[in-house]
Amino acid sequence: MKHTYLSLALALATASGAVAVLPAPAYAATAASTPAETAVAPVLVTASQWKQMASEGARYPSFAKEQARNEAMLRRMMKAGIDVPFPKDKGGGRTHEQHKRNYQALLAAGTLYRLTGDTAYVDYARRMLLEYAALYPTLGPHPEGRGQIPGRVFWQVLNDSVWLVNAVQGYDAIRDALPAKDRQTIDDRVFRPMAEFLASEPKNFDQIHNHSTWAVAATGMTGYVLRDQDLVEKSLRGSRKDDEFGFLRQVDLLFSPDGYYEEGPYYQRYALAPFLLFANAIERNEPQRKIFERRDGVLLKAVDVLVQSSYGGLFFPINDAILDKGVDTEELVAGIGIAYARSGDDQLLSVAQHQDRLLLTPEGLQVAQALAAGKAKPFDYRPMLLRDGPDGDRGGLAILRMGDEDGQVLVQKDTMQGMGHGHFDKLNWLFYDNGQRVVTDYGSARFLNVEAKRGGIYLAENRSWAKQTIAHNTLVVDEKSHFNGDWKRGEVHAPTVRFFQADKDTQVASATMRDAYPGVTFTRTQALLRHPDLALPVVLELMQVKGEKASRFDLPLHFNGHIVSTGFEAERFVEQRPVLGAENGYQHLWVDARSAPGTEQRSLAWLLDGRFYTYRFGSTAPSRALLVESGANDPEFNLRREPALVQRVEGQREVSFFSVLEPHGEYNGTAEYVHGADSQITVLVRVRGKDAELLQLTLASGARIALGVADDSSTDSEHSVVVDGHTYTWRGSHARMDQAAGKRSGR
Repeated sequence: MKHTYLSLALALATASGAVAVLPAPAYAATAASTPAETAVAPVLVTASQWKQMASEGARYPSFAKEQARNEAMLRRMMKAGIDVPFPKDKGGGRTHEQHKRNYQALLAAGTLYRLTGDTAYVDYARRMLLEYAALYPTLGPHPEGRGQIPGRVFWQVLNDSVWLVNAVQGYDAIRDALPAKDRQTIDDRVFRPMAEFLASEPKNFDQIHNHSTWAVAATGMTGYVLRDQDLVEKSLRGSRKDDEFGFLRQVDLLFSPDGYYEEGPYYQRYALAPFLLFANAIERNEPQRKIFERRDGVLLKAVDVLVQSSYGGLFFPINDAILDKGVDTEELVAGIGIAYARSGDDQLLSVAQHQDRLLLTPEGLQVAQALAAGKAKPFDYRPMLLRDGPDGDRGGLAILRMGDEDGQVLVQKDTMQGMGHGHFDKLNWLFYDNGQRVVTDYGSARFLNVEAKRGGIYLAENRSWAKQTIAHNTLVVDEKSHFNGDWKRGEVHAPTVRFFQADKDTQVASATMRDAYPGVTFTRTQALLRHPDLALPVVLELMQVKGEKASRFDLPLHFNGHIVSTGFEAERFVEQRPVLGAENGYQHLWVDARSAPGTEQRSLAWLLDGRFYTYRFGSTAPSRALLVESGANDPEFNLRREPALVQRVEGQREVSFFSVLEPHGEYNGTAEYVHGADSQITVLVRVRGKDAELLQLTLASGARIALGVADDSSTDSEHSVVVDGHTYTWRGSHARMDQAAGKRSGR
């Protein structure tokens, strides 16, 4: 499924929230207003709020800069003339892009008219909308329509919704300045039929999905502007007005109690704009609904969660994500402004500074005022477990963090499927360090709006590679993807979070997955550990697999960097590279090296942006180590060439994989020096006890770090494991147990 970018104009997005000068509800007539005037007055931002922004905005640099930028953009479009073409192109094509520019222009024109009083903006928007009034009634399904519900203006109905969300805000700002005849024409031939078209398509409108969020927001905001309460009710409660679907149901089902969005951060970003813009419109026009208080303020929590789900300004690229989307995205510009206006949380201002954008709305004015007053505080990025599912009991996203913004972040993906945009990667993980993606996720196979690459939609390789389990850092059984690649089956089964701990020096996450494969259960426990004898925190991991029959188990690690050394003997394929398999993503992997089966401990070291990474790994059953690279069977050159290590165990019913990833040292090519290139971990040991497993690291200093993990995480019983004559004992689900250098006792 495709989405579109929001335009630059979304940074102008309207629909007021709680600011200091909120007037009475927009539907209510004031003493100075006649009924006729009230019927056409702006309702998404009131006339008094526009007046305040017009008189005060220029005093605040951020607001004035944003206004000047939008004036320059709109003046360029006005100089080029009005162009409302007959729709004929796919995403990225000329007519597609022109209609996007048009909704940018309509929103900007309405906003700038209110801020400057220049009626040239009104006339420009009026003439453009009258051309749409002539065109729209003649349109049927788009000639390049995708899926069962093509759009009218665009090739998919989602884009029509985005157009309407933007354009109706601009229209609201100029509607009372139009001649009555033109206003009636535009009402009846553009906005009402567009909204009714969206509401008449239940396969798009009556869904729990980001496409539907855009549709109900567009229809509901149009309903408020046209004073059509029936459209508003359909938007809030579903097309049948029975509360099975609609905006309120989406708020209840798509977010967890923590504010995590089911499809993941990338689509949380995309859906956040219509959720918050429509919520603001509801609050403005029907404050008695208390929309921002619904589910303990989950919509505002979602803004914080989205920022937390990022590193180096970019979102964690899980599910169908594009790697270069981050906190400066236009949708989050809208979110930060609205959230700050309602919460007054000065940490959000530092995000606004990073975005260097704001809303030309009452919310944006508040942000500009606070920035000018120097109120911005650093955003508190912190470790957390974000529960998934409407009730918070369907797995979760574990975020482990140490250090500053360029420090270490481990993400363990123990979430729900994520609907059709979800990947088959239960218990997948990512690791960031030194401002870099170290253990990576491919994200989606897509070139957004690049017409030469299938019009910018998801490529065939998104299904054949990016969604498949082997493309991720988690268990693959018998070369098949989780749930055999059926996302609807995946929706039924979610991981179980076993435990989560987030202390200063010890952060641990553990989860179990059942039913991804028939008869197979696997549990992943990962810890981010700091120790004074190590320069940087390390990732310690245990993956326990149990099955009912002998199987092939593959555990890939997709890493970013240049290999420095391979700590194992392997056959190298230097003249001709074999392909790893025939389907389920395996057909896209070239094999560069392959070791013989063995149980000896192995290592792989690589260099990334001046820092070394040593991955030490082993397993309880004989395993091969395979070095592979993506790009096989890719005649269109659609895939990035990226390396991976695959541990392969054959013909076993159960196995435990264990490993440690250690960042260390520095390489400076400019000054020509290398420091700390050697690993400070000398031995990694895994030992099984009666009802628990234990991993022990021995450091070059002689110190030892141990992590004990109980089979049953639900009890507080005592566990013990003996390693080299030393007995480790602990109670409960897990424990970290260190020994100083030179100190070794029997217990």
